[in-house]
Parts: sequence; C-alpha cells; structure tokens
Amino acid sequence: MRNFSVGSWDPDTGTIGTDVAGGRGYFLKQYGVMLNQALINFGLAFLLKRGYTLLQTPFFMRQEVMAECAQLAQFDEELYKVTGEGDDKYLIATAEQPLCSFHRGSWMDPKALPIKYAGYSTCFRKEAGSHGRDTLGIFRVHQFEKVEQFCITSPNDNDSWEVHEEMLKNSEEFYQQLGLPYRVVSIVSGALNDSAAKKYDLEAWFPASKTYRELVSCSNCTDYQSRNLEIRYGQKKMNDQVKNYCHLLNSTLTATERTLCCILENYQTPDGVRVPEVLQPFMLNTEFLPFTEQSKDKKDAKKDAKAKNPPAKELHVFL
Repeated sequence: MRNFSVGSWDPDTGTIGTDVAGGRGYFLKQYGVMLNQALINFGLAFLLKRGYTLLQTPFFMRQEVMAECAQLAQFDEELYKVTGEGDDKYLIATAEQPLCSFHRGSWMDPKALPIKYAGYSTCFRKEAGSHGRDTLGIFRVHQFEKVEQFCITSPNDNDSWEVHEEMLKNSEEFYQQLGLPYRVVSIVSGALNDSAAKKYDLEAWFPASKTYRELVSCSNCTDYQSRNLEIRYGQKKMNDQVKNYCHLLNSTLTATERTLCCILENYQTPDGVRVPEVLQPFMLNTEFLPFTEQSKDKKDAKKDAKAKNPPAKELHVFL
C-alpha cells in the first residue's frame, strides 16, 4: 500500500523543520509552497469578487491595543510576546485582531455600512493548551497563513445577523468549489467564548482519521469588541449621552495549512494527488502532483528514520 508523510519526515533532510524551529516547526517545499500560495490567492480572489476590500495586516500589535480585542486567556495560551526597545508587542494569533483594530476609536457613517474586509496574514499561536495533540504534520502549528472575513455592520434590526449568515454561506461556497466534504455545526451557548453571541464551525472530512475537523469558525460578536475599541455608530454629537456601537463579525475563510492537509487526504490517488480544479490556474495549470520513489541509496541512508516513519512513496510537499 502506498502512502506519504505530511510534516514530520522527508527523505532528503529528515526532521529539519523541528530541528530548526522546535516542536510543530516545518518547511513547505516545492508543491507545498505552490499549494499554499494557490489557496491564499484563490481565497483573496474569491472574496474580492464578492465585494470585500483586501487588507494585509501587521504581524504584531501593541499590548494596549491587543488587550482591547483579545481575551485574557489568550495572553496565556495563544499569544507570543515580543520584547525589545519601546513598547512590548504581541504576535497576532488571528487576522481578526488587527482587523477589528483598524477602525479603533472611529465613528462609522451609517451610509458606509456594512464594511467587508478580506484580511490576509501570517498568524502565530503558542498552542499551550494542546500539548500532545496533532504533534505530527501541519494541522496544528505555531505559524500559519490565514484568509479571514471581517465585517462591520450597524447595530440595527437584523443587519449583523444577515451578514453572519452571508459569511457562513461564503465559507460553504469556498469549500464546495474546492470539492471538500464538510458539515456545519452551530455551537451551543455554553461553549461560546466571551465575545461571540453566536458561532458556527465548518468541519471538513479527513478520511485518514475518519473524522470531521474544524476548518472555519464564524462568529457574530455584536458590540462586545466594538465597546472596548470605541467603534461607534453614527455621527459624533457633542450632546449625545448614549453611544451606539457597531457590530463586528469574523469568519475564517481558510487557514491554509489545515485546508492543505484536507486537500491532500481527499484528493490522494495511488500515484499522487490531484489538484482541485479551482486551484490549477494559481499553480501554472498543474493538474496532478505525482509521488516520487525514494532511491535505494536514500532508503539505506535513512534506515533508522524509516523504521519510525516508513513511507513507501513520497510526495515532496513538506518536511
């Protein structure tokens, strides 16, 4: 039976990803780079066609600003602190954090709403609460790329709830176009974090583990974040005693390394991996990624490594 490894072993370089970067470290190689960039570019084009404004975010934020949009538990479990000259900063754990800070301290013109951003960033997470989970491969890593939907709406009527459903629909259409099987889960109130009033997860099917795994989190945070960030609705009036706050919503479109894992599992054939049709234009029209045999010399040289991770066939995507 033919198989290939993802993330933990490469016939040329062994475990150089973890040797260089530590646990959950990885390199993307050749087709891995092409697939990852194709997902990013397809995701941005997908949202651009739906009226979203593209926004590439900073990789870190000042502590004062991060505290206005991140929950206390995130500082302990997710966020990397960057120290040096000047203010302490934190690496972002999701594009949502700098995106919701983009209009910090602003009064939003009702005529301009809703505002829809397609955020692109590299994200960094300590994964402190996931010790021992998904230690091999690139499903759960400390550094990953993400394309995020972020919307600002009025607080009136059902405006934010309608946009919430639209964002979920976008995510569903994205994975339908990729040809990946999925299901949508509505998260019970007891499992919601402090910021989300309602949340959906989109979980895709991973045939190797015979289970559904989360690829998308889609939340309506109503005015929870906008109150901390002072993102107010309407025109500023000197005699206004009551402030109205905008509603903020966020949804993953793709965390590309996770989506990449799902593509490799669902599109694998005995001889390689088929490239989803919608990604081919972003990969020089490549339709198929063939497995490559290891040479006899390399097999002999890597005898010990093979004993731990024995791939009969290798797709040179990751190490």
